[in-house]
Amino acid sequence: MGVPEQLAERMSMAEQHEYLRARFSRRTMIRGGAVTLGAVAGGAFVPGATARAAVPARDAAPAAATVDGAHVAPFGRHLAWGNDPRTEITVSWQVPVAVKKPFIRIGAHPWDLSRKIEAEVRTLYTPAGVGASGDHTQYYLHARLTRLRPGKTYYYGVGHQGFDPAEPHLLGTVGTFTTAPAHKAPFTFTAFGDEGVGYHGLANNSLLLGQNPAFHLHAGDIAYADPSGAGKTADTGFDARTWDSFLAQTETVAKQVPWMPAYGNHDMEAWYSPNGYGGEDARWTLPDNGPDRKNLPGVYSFVYGNTAVISLDANDISYEIPANLGISGGTQTKWLEGQLKKFRAAKDVDFIVVFFHHCAYCTSTAHASEGGVRQEWVPLFEKYTVDLVINGHNHQYERTDVIKAGEVTKKLPIGGTAYPETDGVVYVTAGAAGRSLYAFSAPDTYEGHEHKTDSVASFVNTKDGKVHETVAWSRVRYLNYSFLRVDVSPAPRGRQTTLKVSGIAETGARIDHFTVSRTAK
Repeated sequence: MGVPEQLAERMSMAEQHEYLRARFSRRTMIRGGAVTLGAVAGGAFVPGATARAAVPARDAAPAAATVDGAHVAPFGRHLAWGNDPRTEITVSWQVPVAVKKPFIRIGAHPWDLSRKIEAEVRTLYTPAGVGASGDHTQYYLHARLTRLRPGKTYYYGVGHQGFDPAEPHLLGTVGTFTTAPAHKAPFTFTAFGDEGVGYHGLANNSLLLGQNPAFHLHAGDIAYADPSGAGKTADTGFDARTWDSFLAQTETVAKQVPWMPAYGNHDMEAWYSPNGYGGEDARWTLPDNGPDRKNLPGVYSFVYGNTAVISLDANDISYEIPANLGISGGTQTKWLEGQLKKFRAAKDVDFIVVFFHHCAYCTSTAHASEGGVRQEWVPLFEKYTVDLVINGHNHQYERTDVIKAGEVTKKLPIGGTAYPETDGVVYVTAGAAGRSLYAFSAPDTYEGHEHKTDSVASFVNTKDGKVHETVAWSRVRYLNYSFLRVDVSPAPRGRQTTLKVSGIAETGARIDHFTVSRTAK
């Protein structure tokens, strides 16, 4: 359905765009959704990668015009792990206008970028009248790299005809990434949710880079191009151009630290099918080992060192914001149990970290807790003794005691240690990455400013609406901008291996810390 291979070899990006525009008129588009077009350009280390164009079901995009590539600089570079972080990574970026023959160069040294690989192009067209967007075409480029060496730092540069990062005057555009080690070793990762575009997101990004993380987890509500967040085409204020600003804002970190997102309610951009994720699919290349790549592109897993990480899509089970409720037909939960069972049995995996958007346990006055998560996933977290659950959605920092079956099994004071093999699960809401803050019904209590509160009034969103509850599990509450840092320390078999978890304020001050410990395999 795309540009025939024999034509694609002779056509520029703009010519391919025009070919597809002419071929796929309004009559061929899927009613009420968007259409995914076939191969435009292929290949990274392995051939066969395809380009995709996700467009709302409106009139076809206008013809793309190319300019002199020497006058166009790539921006918004962001990395993501493949299925195996030891050997696979994807480099993604954006260009403001159509360019010819985009590519990536990669090598072992900044002065030796001899390996040149063609990039995949994904064109996202948003016509005027979709929300607040003007008539806007975005060009996302991706190079999936495989067969890399574990624990090695690579240098890379992205470019196109007229802009070659190997040229001496462009060496300043060269970036780096480091693959996961082949064996267990200490490492750090960071996490937050609900970022958006603005000063606070930029400030947190600057602090993230200073933590030297191996990767970063984004727990959903990424750019807020759709500020309404209901996942409907009736949402107001949607502006696709917000993503241009977001990717430029995060580039300082994301160009060298794999940026691994889960999708939140503000990431359901209903004008792009399927299920509002067509735009996300254009912007990100994530591991493709989830249960349903078409309907759940933000569901995947990977293993780094001794830690398995699972990204889930809570839109699938959200009673509070039901636009995508039930889209997996139960396959996501079934897949989750399979992943938890596999990782808990794996001889090289000690810890399991799960992250997603809607909170299992939170006392925010805005969204509080999601009953769908408690119903579908919390029993599995407890059955397989998940070590840490990270959420966003509520714009503040909150950390629970150790919980099992909805009750506190062990109080976890600041500086305390949890043993999930016997105690239960710890949940952290880290949704204060940058968007406007929410509120608590109880006073803040955090490191250096503790305020003992035995119970907190809150609610949980259920299929029957809000149900009020009074909870005793809210241990740390901090109403300001912050993120999560996790230091992983492996240990010899039979010894105690640890996750040291810290809440870090935008000021750089530590607001919380605790340890998760279990016996190393």
